[in-house]
Amino acid sequence: MNHLEPIQSRCAILRFSKLSEEQIVKRLLQVCEAEKVTYSESGIDALVFTAQGDMRQALNNLQCTVVGFNNVTADNVFKVCDEPHPKMIMQMIEHCVHGEIIEAGEILHNLYRMGYSSEDILNNMVRVCKTVNIPEYLKLEYVKEIGLCHVRVVEGLSSLLQLSALVARMCLKQNH
Repeated sequence: MNHLEPIQSRCAILRFSKLSEEQIVKRLLQVCEAEKVTYSESGIDALVFTAQGDMRQALNNLQCTVVGFNNVTADNVFKVCDEPHPKMIMQMIEHCVHGEIIEAGEILHNLYRMGYSSEDILNNMVRVCKTVNIPEYLKLEYVKEIGLCHVRVVEGLSSLLQLSALVARMCLKQNH
């Protein structure tokens, strides 16, 4: 039984564009000051990262982190949001850049053992890859490979094998 259809048909759906990181940081800092919340700069950065331009998400994540830990740090935010930590993803990508497949694979396996889904790992890989300090052509190659792997995962081939193959392909790209 779906009783929401008549309500939805009478509502206007408003779409908002994503906010800039600066706009989100400014509002988060205002809320933290007003509510006397203890926070670190890395905690605010983590809230911005997890919000992906959505102010509601940023404020919800802030509230959940404060309720859960009373202190907004990057580690606490990523625990509450249950996302792979970007530092781990960054280290994995850096190992790929240097062709260090064993080290990159170990980080990937740790993320997988921690219970993160293939999609969560891939989504954060794309987001981190865009910010990593590597040559532009390599960024594009990595994002392309991650995208192809994401398609396979969405089609139902979600396994550690797919992710491991992705890391291997990324490690090979550094030689070209």
